[in-house]
Amino acid sequence: MSTEQKTAFDLIGRRYDESFVERDAQLGEGAWLLGQLGRPARVLDLGCGSGLPTAKQLLDAGVEVVGTDESAVMLELAETQAPGGQYLHRDLRDLADLGEFDAAVAFFSLIMLPKADIPPLLRGVRELLRGPRLLQIAMVLGDFDRFPISFLGVPTEVCAYPPDELRQVVEDAGFETMELREVAAEAEPNRIEVQIYLRARAV
Repeated sequence: MSTEQKTAFDLIGRRYDESFVERDAQLGEGAWLLGQLGRPARVLDLGCGSGLPTAKQLLDAGVEVVGTDESAVMLELAETQAPGGQYLHRDLRDLADLGEFDAAVAFFSLIMLPKADIPPLLRGVRELLRGPRLLQIAMVLGDFDRFPISFLGVPTEVCAYPPDELRQVVEDAGFETMELREVAAEAEPNRIEVQIYLRARAV
């Protein structure tokens, strides 16, 4: 992630949570994951942001969460809004010294990376997984790389995949796709976007 993108989320801060009108699908993914995990369980939240909703949902259910994010402002919010997690200020591609996990989630964080960085990241995540070895990803439907946008008035760059291409990238990294679905959600007031949710298991 570039310096400009890190600065973007420092600027966005609390407005990120306030912008989301509808998060039912993401909460549903968290509920599914909780149903797959025994206890104790440990989950890596890549690009955890403010801790809402996923880190808080998992922590409230007694799951250990390690969250990584490049924005110090977002991590400060996570400490307050989803207390009890271990939050690390680092590039989400930096997987060193994190230990092992039952599952990893990346909800709308991989979109901030160049596409070239995603396959090696997924292969690295696979090596950290144990037990059920689950992976969940959420992206926005599209087909572009390092595309300039304005999010909440702050410029940044994003990537997106068509569903079949995302499935292939995940499977090439050593995972088996369990489910892939598209959901239309109101991401900001009066703006509907199509989101992709993918569930996979390392093989």
